[in-house]
Amino acid sequence: MSAVPRSDKAEKPAGRFRRMLDRLSSSQEDLESEELQEDAQASGCTRIAECHDRQIVRVTGTLRTVTLRPRAGVPALEAELFDGTAPLDVVWLGRRSIVGIEPGRRLIASGRISMSHGRRVLFNPKYELRPLGQE
Repeated sequence: MSAVPRSDKAEKPAGRFRRMLDRLSSSQEDLESEELQEDAQASGCTRIAECHDRQIVRVTGTLRTVTLRPRAGVPALEAELFDGTAPLDVVWLGRRSIVGIEPGRRLIASGRISMSHGRRVLFNPKYELRPLGQE
């Protein structure tokens, strides 16, 4: 009879130990993805992987890349936003640069999703830069 309580006690530390081992054996990218997903859920944003064409969304994540890529002769600032589930291209038409839009910066963007060449794109979104202390 005393073996049952011991196995219960043994399972609890094993569970914590298992989680600790999982975190230690996870890659840095996996840990960052998990953190970004938790941040998106906590801020009430839609996960990028769940966004569909023509849907109005509010998403959050980290800018992985920021490039200047003209579209039809018009300057366009493009950035890839990643929330741990999928990438999203964010494009500001007619802009060569925007203060604070740089790789590694976290932000919240909202607008209507469109699909271009099989990728999710958000054109000229409303956006909020996340405070640097939260990165």
